[in-house]
Amino acid sequence: MNAALRISLRSLLAHRRRLAGTFLSILLGVSFLTGTMVLGDTLRANFDTLFADANAGTDAVVRSADVLAAPNVPGGVRAPVDAALADRLRTVPGVAAAEPSVQGAGQLVGANGEAVGGKGPPTFAGNWIADRKLNPYRLAEGRAPAAPGEAVINRGAAEAGGLHVGDTAVLRVPDPVRITVVGIATFGADADGMGPSTFTALTLGDAQKYLTPKGEGQASTVRLRADDGVSQRQLIDRVRPLLPDGVEALTGQAATAESTADVSGRFLSMFTTLLLVFAGIALLVATFTIHNTFAIVVAQRTRENALLRALGASRRQVVGSTLGEALGVGLLASAAGLLGGLGVAAGLKALFSALGFSLPTGGTVLHTASVLLPLAVGTVVAVGSALLPAVRAGRTAPLAALRETAVDTAASGRAGGVRWVLGALLVAGGVPVTVLGATDGPSLPLTVAGAVAVLAGFVVLGPVAASFAVRTAGAPLPRLRGVTGALARRNAARNPRRTAATATALMVGVAVVTLFTVFGASIKASMDRTVDQSFAGDLAVTAPAAGAGGSGVSPKLADAIAALPEVRQSVGLGRGVARIDGHGRQLDIADPTRLAGVVDLGRVDGSLAGLGTDGLAVSRTAAGANGWTVGSTVQVAFADGGAQFTVRALYEGGGIAGDYLMTRQAWAPHRVQDSDTMVAVALRPGTTPADGKAAVERVADAYGNPAVQTRDEYAAGAAAGVDMMLSIVYALLALAVLIALLGIANTLTLAVHERTRELGLLRAVGQTRGQLRAMVRWESVLVAAFGTVGGLALGAFLGWALTRASDTDGTGTFAVPPLQLALVLAAGLLAGALAGLRPAGRAARLDILRAIAAD
Repeated sequence: MNAALRISLRSLLAHRRRLAGTFLSILLGVSFLTGTMVLGDTLRANFDTLFADANAGTDAVVRSADVLAAPNVPGGVRAPVDAALADRLRTVPGVAAAEPSVQGAGQLVGANGEAVGGKGPPTFAGNWIADRKLNPYRLAEGRAPAAPGEAVINRGAAEAGGLHVGDTAVLRVPDPVRITVVGIATFGADADGMGPSTFTALTLGDAQKYLTPKGEGQASTVRLRADDGVSQRQLIDRVRPLLPDGVEALTGQAATAESTADVSGRFLSMFTTLLLVFAGIALLVATFTIHNTFAIVVAQRTRENALLRALGASRRQVVGSTLGEALGVGLLASAAGLLGGLGVAAGLKALFSALGFSLPTGGTVLHTASVLLPLAVGTVVAVGSALLPAVRAGRTAPLAALRETAVDTAASGRAGGVRWVLGALLVAGGVPVTVLGATDGPSLPLTVAGAVAVLAGFVVLGPVAASFAVRTAGAPLPRLRGVTGALARRNAARNPRRTAATATALMVGVAVVTLFTVFGASIKASMDRTVDQSFAGDLAVTAPAAGAGGSGVSPKLADAIAALPEVRQSVGLGRGVARIDGHGRQLDIADPTRLAGVVDLGRVDGSLAGLGTDGLAVSRTAAGANGWTVGSTVQVAFADGGAQFTVRALYEGGGIAGDYLMTRQAWAPHRVQDSDTMVAVALRPGTTPADGKAAVERVADAYGNPAVQTRDEYAAGAAAGVDMMLSIVYALLALAVLIALLGIANTLTLAVHERTRELGLLRAVGQTRGQLRAMVRWESVLVAAFGTVGGLALGAFLGWALTRASDTDGTGTFAVPPLQLALVLAAGLLAGALAGLRPAGRAARLDILRAIAAD
């Protein structure tokens, strides 16, 4: 064992209490990273298992070959196939079973009148497949549906909706259908369902009637099972000659892989990336805390390192000794963080479930990379954070053993001048780049690059700004707290480098919190503005659309509401998918003239009344991007074929209506499962919103009880997703803020140790324990105030930049929520006071005589 290693081990054991904060920071950061990776691995494995179980008995799937893919349309849209194809395929040698499978959106309404699910995970309806091996569901109670109106529901949906065998319920498809529950099924042997999704199985006739565009004779797919000894590839080769044009066959394994890749590539990638970003923020905050801890420890051991140099230790040995301590702490804390990561994974899963984002259940999966990578990251962060303090320790001159303490020159002299110049250059360069990226284009990568430069500038300027900022913030303390306040102010400003490093960790956490708070408030303000400017109605009837896990609103509801004497105008706004000039787009489906009476489309060029069955109304933004004018011809492809349409009207866009508007008559021949996302209602003059809402609710109750909202309620409901997003963000950022507060507490604890003799002298000349505790607490509050105010300023600026950079159509609104930001400021100051409790208590417990005698 070489000398540096022996010194590292002895020093680590001797100063283990001083490095406790570093240990906790690494442990928490590695725990979050490990939890994120374990949760991602577990979810991927669970989804793999789900889709493998769903297709376990299926050797081939026959379906439409063409898929219409569009933004925000998971999996795209395919045309149905001829259900009679199953009868022909049963005659193929090697085919043991062939069953038509119909599947669409269908949302149950529970016994309490509330919809089951619809908060993200899909709500499916389909036909009960008689072949046991082709059907992934197993009857747990009751029997299979045999007559019209009978249904089997999965056990999870039954429990959530309070439904039992023999009960009657409503199924939105989206038209409301009365069903009788004749059976309850499990997914596979004993799972409540296919993950968090719900499934209602009808007879084949009912499924075709409600879920396919032309009723009987159609199916979403045909599922095939092979005879023993026939491989999936052989089965495909045998059935392919019988398939009509536009129909394809793929193996069950390929169908499973496609479903898994769709979820992994879309949902899981976004989900795990989000969590990894917050794990990175936590580790970044931990880096500042670790660096500060080692900087303080090295400064406190100046005489010790100088004596080692005087006794013959080389610079390399001193550096190696310090890095050896960091390596030891990093390895131990990272190893502990691996265990903590399992708990974090479970906690993250519970968090998302509590907020309505239920994730599939299953055993925890731990891959090698999920162990090695967090272990390596934690160790590298620890060693990297200690590198500069270690180098500084190696430069300690032997004569430094004669000095009492090291002098902090970060804010003065040449070092301070370099910091001023470098920090000013970073901020002066980063701010214009951020503004340019947010306003010209906009360009999100350019905005991010500028934001990173501004953040780096804040970090570099920290030590030179800390003294002035703390003295300014603490100016009232001498008047409010007397000598105690004056001492707290002086102590917080006496070591600018230490104060800045401690506050920077909190600044990063508060800046991210502020960024998302401002961004969320801006999104809500934009939604409110959209409703105010484009929604001229009084009421909105809504239900989650199929893409959001629901089934939408029945297209018949708008006409039923329009017949009410309290209603002046009612129009349904549906969604469709088409390929327009080769690009997948979402369409708005509505009666344009009725829509114009409830939704403000702005200035209209051309005629909305003349769209007919071959006309489109297009927003000016989309028309400008494609070079279209009124009279332009556009090729539109639907799931069942293409047609040529004419642009007959241009409107403003950017509101409730999207970029492409088509009549329901034009859409009807090509629809798959028609639904409205909302019904906009304008009341007659003299009708109060309360009376109108009550009348509409009575009609809506017969259509599956969708939500009826006033204008203000609709705007608030549209913004509810933002509040949920912010709740998740705040929960994920709590760990980073906790690490920052641990850094403040750890710094003060080390400072108390460093100032033991000074504190003893203060007590000897008459300072009470209460005054000493207050002094340390106020010192903590001043450090927290520096970090919190800096974080608020930085976060507000970056929030503005993110809002502008993400506003590609120029219709967004920037908003600063003063109440929320005031709460962030108050929370930061309170957290600073709490972080100072333990160091203050420890300082107050010092024995006066021993403290004075301390070296």
